[in-house]
Amino acid sequence: MPDHPFVDDPGTTFTHVEPADLALSAAVMAHLGFQVTVTALVYPALVRLGLSHPEEWTVAHDRHSRTIVPVVGAVYVGLLGAGLWALSSGLGPASLIALVGAWGSVAVTGTLAAPLHGRLGAPEPHLLSRLLVIDRVRCLLALGAGIAALALLLG
Repeated sequence: MPDHPFVDDPGTTFTHVEPADLALSAAVMAHLGFQVTVTALVYPALVRLGLSHPEEWTVAHDRHSRTIVPVVGAVYVGLLGAGLWALSSGLGPASLIALVGAWGSVAVTGTLAAPLHGRLGAPEPHLLSRLLVIDRVRCLLALGAGIAALALLLG
């Protein structure tokens, strides 16, 4: 491998990462950052508001839904595009795990979290608790995908 012009130590080596794997890793890490933010900040604040001020729930929940959808769309489109590219390029073990974890998190959103949001006309404690559990499952899947993506980058 030729020497890199910006490295002072000529003994430094670089791991080659296929462009599709790099795109997948970037999309997975963007998704992980988004999901951790939702799990650690967004949902706890929304649930606290719903339980402490139920009269404000409808406005807050509607605002949350309107503002998060464009971000979810951008992140998920990135995951879809990068995932399809990685699939068409051939998947190694780390990229397969990253893809399964990320797409698994998206599947949990579509099959469990989104329908539950539709049922949250009022801040019912049992539904809010269920939403938090579902969200933690999504976050764990995204974390597993992120760890696999990091392994993919580090070779």
